[in-house]
Amino acid sequence: MKRSRKAWMARGAVGAVAAVMAMAAAGTVLADAALAGAAAPSAQAGPAASTGKSESGLPLPRFVSLKADRVNLRAGPGTDYPTSWVYRQAGLPLEVLSELEGWRQVRDAEGATGWVVQSLLSGRRTALVTPWDVKPGQAAPQVPVRDSDSERSRAVVNVEAGVIANVHSCDGRWCHVTIDRFRGYVLQKQLWGVYENEVVN
Repeated sequence: MKRSRKAWMARGAVGAVAAVMAMAAAGTVLADAALAGAAAPSAQAGPAASTGKSESGLPLPRFVSLKADRVNLRAGPGTDYPTSWVYRQAGLPLEVLSELEGWRQVRDAEGATGWVVQSLLSGRRTALVTPWDVKPGQAAPQVPVRDSDSERSRAVVNVEAGVIANVHSCDGRWCHVTIDRFRGYVLQKQLWGVYENEVVN
């Protein structure tokens, strides 16, 4: 069953991305939204290496993922700030931009920013497959997951743009990933959740 771009979070007419694999059904992903946000980026943004310092000692910016199926994105670093919307997909990648005590300012694949409590974020690396290719009212394009780090290798499975991949490693060109029960390789430039040329071990 296919989901719309509003699957992991609704954002007015722009919507958001969550897709299903061509060869496996994905779980239901729903979201509540309160504000309209920015349009989807056309390519992966962010530096290849971190340049900032943080309270936690971890690099800034960096990618993380959601631990829970319900996470509030707030307008500021505290529960007194209003909830902008609610993410409803564990494993969704987010980019951490800054830190303030137990809160993290994050950015999602569509460029919207807000604050999430740190305890609901995980260092487990995940990525969205070509989320910029998901268009409202159009069939999501297929992206091959290959059995080795070569464009000449066979496709283990074709997945729809927008699906979440678990990232095991990246060498700057290819990432070794798991999507549902399938393992294989995806070009790093086709993933939102890893930086260009970033090495993930």
